[in-house]
Amino acid sequence: MAPPPRARILVLGNEKGGSGKSTVAMHLTVGLLRAGLRVGTIDVDSRQATLTRYLENRNQSMERLKLPLPMSEHRLVPRSAHLGEAGIADETARLEAAIAELSAICQTIVIDTPGSDQTMSRVAHSYADTLITPMNDSFVDLDLLAKVEPMTLRVICPSAYSAMVWEQKKIRAKRNGESIDWLVLRNRLAGVDARNKRNMAQTLDTLARRFGFRQAPGLGDRVIFRELFLSGLTLLDLRERGIQTPLTMSHIAGRQEIRSLIDAIGLYAPPGPIPVPTSVPALARSA
Repeated sequence: MAPPPRARILVLGNEKGGSGKSTVAMHLTVGLLRAGLRVGTIDVDSRQATLTRYLENRNQSMERLKLPLPMSEHRLVPRSAHLGEAGIADETARLEAAIAELSAICQTIVIDTPGSDQTMSRVAHSYADTLITPMNDSFVDLDLLAKVEPMTLRVICPSAYSAMVWEQKKIRAKRNGESIDWLVLRNRLAGVDARNKRNMAQTLDTLARRFGFRQAPGLGDRVIFRELFLSGLTLLDLRERGIQTPLTMSHIAGRQEIRSLIDAIGLYAPPGPIPVPTSVPALARSA
């Protein structure tokens, strides 16, 4: 008998804070749940724990509004108290245990990583089937990927983060012969054309060919993405009865951007109905 298919792992990675990783992770999670997939989520940023708090806010809204919403199976994986090699081994084992546990019950796992270089972030990158790197649409954030000559926009050298991704690609290939599909997502795109926007597009095209990533459809600069955190909701929830946020054209455009991102990743619900959890589970605070 053939073994059951393992979960597809999506990792949100970027070593700059404020790039929208957790917001994108949450919207992807809800989008996949609403598409009929069983989804697990892992937060390895135990200091900020933004994705965990987002889900906790969602639980509170479900209880307050008496409204069942699709929820992921969630794990927050804390950092090790050990230092050095012992700490690296402990954190690796903790994350691998969380992945194994969720893989047994979920079809897709979404992992949110911190905006810094940490052991569990590196390990998570090495397990990514798809790595999604949101970045604000500016040359300040482009520095995450490469050093660029300011006058000619010539790429001088890769950044520390790009080098780390390359190392994790090699580790993954050595582990099981598989590769990482790397998507770079331009976030907070301006609604008007500007020279900076065109220069960013040109430079990213060059970097994509050189570093081997794909460009995902971008997300516009919409205040609603940041406002929804406190309620734990996403743009994909706003049609639910009892939610008092009227849909605007900006909201509808944002929903379509999320759906386009899911299409770009290439995840689709399998045939046949799959139950989506709609209870209010207690969030696991540790793996």
